Amino acid sequence: MSHTLPWSSGPAARTEGGQVVVMASRLKLKSLVRVPRFFLLSGGVYRQAQNSPGNVGVSLRADPWRKTFWTLSAWESREALNTYIRTDPHLSVMSKLKPAMRESLFTSWKQDSAAPPTWAEADRRLSAQEQARG
Repeated sequence: MSHTLPWSSGPAARTEGGQVVVMASRLKLKSLVRVPRFFLLSGGVYRQAQNSPGNVGVSLRADPWRKTFWTLSAWESREALNTYIRTDPHLSVMSKLKPAMRESLFTSWKQDSAAPPTWAEADRRLSAQEQARG
């Protein structure tokens, strides 16, 4: 059974229209033994995303018994997203977790900023990305 943290607006949350860059990921761990460390390290990364310049919003979903975790975030630009990815704690946590990962899947798209992205759309795009991989 999965659990979802609701959409949390970031510093660049918008009330007017315009385009945002949305990024979704699905992260699978190799074993249940690695889940507690994943939770411990990902909390700082979540807080970093919430407070990063250019972050419009973020939501997380977790199914720890299936060793699977998802992220969904919106950014005012690709540059803001890339800066977040290359900044600690995200950068160092991803390096620390790499040996624990079985599979990672990422997708991004642009959409109107009038409403937050939906998990249904993220799931659809992640599924299409997985099928394209073969």
